[in-house]
Amino acid sequence: MLLDSVKWDDKGLAVAIAQNVDTGAILMQGFVNRGALATTISSRKATFYSRSRSQLWTKGETSLNFINIHDIFLDCDRDSIIYLGTPDGPTCHTGAETCYYTSAFDFLKNSQVGESKMALTTLYTLESTISQRKAELAEPQIGKPSWTKRLLTDDKLLCSKIREEADELCRTLEEKEDKSRTASEMADVLYHAMVLLGRRDVKAEEVLQVLRQRFSQSGVEEKESRKP
Repeated sequence: MLLDSVKWDDKGLAVAIAQNVDTGAILMQGFVNRGALATTISSRKATFYSRSRSQLWTKGETSLNFINIHDIFLDCDRDSIIYLGTPDGPTCHTGAETCYYTSAFDFLKNSQVGESKMALTTLYTLESTISQRKAELAEPQIGKPSWTKRLLTDDKLLCSKIREEADELCRTLEEKEDKSRTASEMADVLYHAMVLLGRRDVKAEEVLQVLRQRFSQSGVEEKESRKP
């Protein structure tokens, strides 16, 4: 019934988009037929239909960079599909994390743009910026360091700011401040926490994976399972 509900085109195909379940990154786009979708459902590996070879192919069957499926969504018109999953490695054949790394606006400014630019969400743009600031610490410093660089080189300052911002966030609840104030204070907490993650070489994706794994577990069970 599911396969029958898809609005396949006159060639029996539909568009399928693979998306990272944790980061939200669009990994790749391909086409699927009934067999490819059925195989994806049964194998939990993103499978597509190759129009040039007229056969099914599973992403990663050669590179071993599979996309492990967690869920599949159909759009309202039932003619487009999302494979929501976690990649085992780079998705693009170029070695890039995703197949989408060329900014149209950067290209319009300079058609010779050669540097790859990931299509990042707000959270991962912040992570990328923090990573850049960390890499710049190895270079000769000219002028006053940015706030992010100061935090990256002063653990005591960083931890004190996280505690300070967390307290201010709680006060927006205790003192019944408006919602915009809560959002602002949460942004401060998130920023400083992301700097700490960068300092510890922990990716936000790793944190989100932990959260996802807890969805099917009660908070009490999760706490009891932690190592002392």
